[in-house]
Amino acid sequence: MSDQREVLVGETADGTELTLPVIELLTGRGFATGKSGSGKSNTASVIAEELLEAGFPLLIVDTDGEYYGLKEEYEMLHAGADEECDVQIGPEHAEQMATLALEENVPIILDVSGYLEEDAADELLREVARQLFVKEKKLKKPFLLVVEEVHEYIPEGGGVGETGNLLIKIGKRGRKHGLGILGISQRPADVKKDFITQANWLVWHRLTWDNDTKVVGRIIDTEYAQRVSDLDDGQAFVQTDWTETDVRKVQFRRKRTFDAGATPGLEEFERPDLKSVSDTLVGDLQEISERERREADRIDELEAELEKREQRIATLEDELESARDISTAAQQLADAVAGVGTAQTQLPGNDEERRRLHQEVVDLEADLEDREERIEELTERVADRTDERDRLREEVRRLRERVAELEDAEGREFSYAEDDEPDSIPGDRGLDAGGLLEDGPVADSLERACDGSLCSLETGERVLETLAREGPLATETLATRVDRSTIAVQSLVSELRTRSVLERTADGAYGLAEGVRPTAPEPSDRS
Repeated sequence: MSDQREVLVGETADGTELTLPVIELLTGRGFATGKSGSGKSNTASVIAEELLEAGFPLLIVDTDGEYYGLKEEYEMLHAGADEECDVQIGPEHAEQMATLALEENVPIILDVSGYLEEDAADELLREVARQLFVKEKKLKKPFLLVVEEVHEYIPEGGGVGETGNLLIKIGKRGRKHGLGILGISQRPADVKKDFITQANWLVWHRLTWDNDTKVVGRIIDTEYAQRVSDLDDGQAFVQTDWTETDVRKVQFRRKRTFDAGATPGLEEFERPDLKSVSDTLVGDLQEISERERREADRIDELEAELEKREQRIATLEDELESARDISTAAQQLADAVAGVGTAQTQLPGNDEERRRLHQEVVDLEADLEDREERIEELTERVADRTDERDRLREEVRRLRERVAELEDAEGREFSYAEDDEPDSIPGDRGLDAGGLLEDGPVADSLERACDGSLCSLETGERVLETLAREGPLATETLATRVDRSTIAVQSLVSELRTRSVLERTADGAYGLAEGVRPTAPEPSDRS
């Protein structure tokens, strides 16, 4: 798509429309701030809506669960810990999240608000950000990472952890790889100063705390330290490196989608119908989670069994030692009795006593033989248990290696087709569009729109034929008709709309623009 493309986000104080270049939003370093209720999250949602409308995916790190409202209008993957999410994920899904976002063009809301342990949420963000950075070194695809409450990861006063250092690295080096970042915070004084001063676009909503307004004075000018406190909801001072104007006062538009971050009121809350990604994609992610759980459960089971086997081996070894002690004592007693018997044979008389002692020796020797057999049996059982223990340990080791391989797999979990693979099944080409596709201006506009979207010219022709045949359709329905992803089709219809080939109806459907109508097919020659 063209680097010169811009999106409309609001208007300046004199009524001039404010547009921002898409390439700067996707690859630059942005910072948006303002106290609670001033409009900073609305501004982030407006930017997200415009990028999604234009067909660009992005990844939003949602710390408060307030961005799922975007799914009212756009097909996104809502991933996190809550049951309300499309799929529950952990750090083991990080590589797959980056693959979906960058290679499959799936917009993602990474909802970290539902994790009970802060370390789990931190690890998930760190691993996802790391995978995005690593993949972008090769792909170099314009992509925006939005991080709410960025002061929690890049604090000014405290130490910056591994996650914060990675976000700083993305801010400093991500642009040359195509990876941009937008940090959002309600307390600019709590955000590491270097992150703010190196941003190439900044949005200052209303701030009232002295420490925060002082930051405004240092970054913009002292006069704005006072003026920033007087801004209305949705108003902001905007600074951008790519314009000659230093500071513009802007009123950002209200976001079109459901405001999931609004303060609850007394009126009844009604959750809107939300769009989601395909069940197949969610099922694949859930299968990874299930596989991880099964492997972990099997390891726990084997380790418990191993512990029981080791306890049993210890018991058998104690019994063996006891049997050996008894055997030794019996042998000593037998020897002693035999010695007494020998002495008695030299004495006159006392035959009864000799017979009794002889029988006792016979009994002791029989008992000794039984003990020796028992010792041999116990020795064999100990050896068998030891072999079994070694086997279980080896199985645990293999399972752990398997889990590590699953966590480190590089993209092998998915094999989705690209948006325009030639071997996909084409739609119905039987419609005579009556010269619509032969119309020079329409054909030229279609070709340029396809060049600037995620769809091929063949897909574009099928889209126009479908709309000519069926009339205005919602993006999801149109995507189904032409057998393409919603994201890809959305990027195409947005391009066609900007070129006046399509128009958008009040209910959000897309149809042929007025003046662009197919020629009726000529009647068949029937004999």
